[in-house]
Amino acid sequence: MGVLYLLGLLIALFGMVMLDRRFRLFFWCGPVRAAIVLVVGVLFFLSWDLSGIGLGIFFRGETSFMTGLVLAPELPVEELFFLALLCYLTMNLFGAARRLSSDRAPARGRVSKPGTK
Repeated sequence: MGVLYLLGLLIALFGMVMLDRRFRLFFWCGPVRAAIVLVVGVLFFLSWDLSGIGLGIFFRGETSFMTGLVLAPELPVEELFFLALLCYLTMNLFGAARRLSSDRAPARGRVSKPGTK
């Protein structure tokens, strides 16, 4: 029971990968760029968490659903996977929004026939 939260995060991450693969949202459009964005995002939020922990703002919640493994005091291992999920979700949403906006944008330079819009 102590791994349910981590398992849930891994399943959600797998879902993000499958959505990305199916619709070519981010990693499947540019894997090097996507890897850099993901790593930078996770490092940013990890430093945010560590700052909050250092200031006494963030604390690790105790629950039977977590593994109990910590990367640092008050920083559970599940947090790393949560941050990766958060960043990947944002990347996929960005890719989807970009695709939707480009699909709806009128083609430039196209001349319409008389009587059509």
